[in-house]
Amino acid sequence: MNMNGISIWSMVGLGYGTALGFAGVFGGLSGFLLVLVLGVVGLLAGRVVAGEIDVAGVWDSLGNRKRQAE
Repeated sequence: MNMNGISIWSMVGLGYGTALGFAGVFGGLSGFLLVLVLGVVGLLAGRVVAGEIDVAGVWDSLGNRKRQAE
């Protein structure tokens, strides 16, 4: 998707980067890391809801790796 030469993901990245910057300035390293971790969790949750990540498949593959290591 493109809005006058700027993609929507560029705008999302700009917003997220700005939020990380403010968290770093006002919250220090702990605030920066908290916003970063919560952003990644939100991204993964959004991809699960959109159907881009199959949680059952990921869980099964993790279980298979543990069985192969034993």
